[in-house]
Amino acid sequence: MELVFKARSQLIWVFVLASLFVCRTSFASAPQKELIEVEDYFPWCIVAYDSLERTPTQRIKMIQKLGFQRYAYDWRDRHLDDTLEELQLATEHGIEVIGVWLWLNAERDRAGKLGDGNQRLIESVKASGIQTTLWVGLSPNFFEGLTDEQSFAKAIELIDFVSKSAASIGCRVALYNHTGWFANPYNQIELIEALPEHKLQIVYNFHHGHQWVDHFDEIANAISPYLVAVNLNGMDNNGTKISPIGQGKFEYQMIESLIHAGFNGPWGIMGHMKNTDVKEVLIQNLKGLKQLSSR
Repeated sequence: MELVFKARSQLIWVFVLASLFVCRTSFASAPQKELIEVEDYFPWCIVAYDSLERTPTQRIKMIQKLGFQRYAYDWRDRHLDDTLEELQLATEHGIEVIGVWLWLNAERDRAGKLGDGNQRLIESVKASGIQTTLWVGLSPNFFEGLTDEQSFAKAIELIDFVSKSAASIGCRVALYNHTGWFANPYNQIELIEALPEHKLQIVYNFHHGHQWVDHFDEIANAISPYLVAVNLNGMDNNGTKISPIGQGKFEYQMIESLIHAGFNGPWGIMGHMKNTDVKEVLIQNLKGLKQLSSR
């Protein structure tokens, strides 16, 4: 009986040790959650969206206080009187202007002639002496009633004209996905391939890409060779257009897809929130980004 008991005890210990070995091996081989590193970032949408309506001097001070070394410049007509001053102040304080918003609308712009607002902007950029990238978006009203082939021809005409205008002041063009036909990333890639002489780039905006969330792995691989910046946002399939970083279901995976595709910045931290102090919006998004990166 004693021999039987000893044999059973030995079998039990063998079983326990084998189980521990299997568990340890399983834990060791289980895939670990990959940390994403988002360190190269800048503020975006901080001019037109600011309840305090900061002056150029106040805005540059805010940028510096938050630790940013560069930003992209958005605007509305009410800011054009101060645009040159702001671009010059940024240069004087060592703040790089990596992009300037240029929105074309069929009601005022056409190939061969920009509307008054856009023309004033071009003149301010030229006078400032900075060499930057114009973030160009085309309004859906350019493409109303047009076939896909006609839309492509219209976009070629407009982007060719704007790219030549940009080159004349030492700047380049990046295509900005906003809404409508022009926001389709595959249409933008086709435009880039049709105009190789301009070396066009892409600025991809999460907040204008909710409809692409389910296919973003494919999109990330397609656009990564052309990306000059990606503007972040909290992302859900049918969620709110503007949401704080870290509060959506999919922005982590989308950032991860872009990194795997070869893009790792710069990333835009948006202040895109109406009736709110843009400084507080930026701080909230920076906190969300930090939490996202340390999951």
